Amino acid sequence: MRLMKRVLIAILLLAAALYICDYASIRYRLSKNHSPLGTIQIQRYYAVREKDRKTEFMFAEPETQTCVHSLFPHLGYRPCWYVGRRNVKRIDA
Repeated sequence: MRLMKRVLIAILLLAAALYICDYASIRYRLSKNHSPLGTIQIQRYYAVREKDRKTEFMFAEPETQTCVHSLFPHLGYRPCWYVGRRNVKRIDA
């Protein structure tokens, strides 16, 4: 039981240290005028359910989404690696 508590505390401390270092690197890049922000195009489409239980898809204009180059979300933006993997957005109507 003691060992499990120590391992859990070590994992939490490691995760906190990683988050703090990630945040510090973003603040450092901001202070040196190296923008840590990026943009990714998101393809949006509407999925409209019809009366005959079929779905019609209507594609909308792509949307530009701002993201941050980091491991974790910071400054109110999602990480670019996360946004890049989810670059298609379905809107159910």
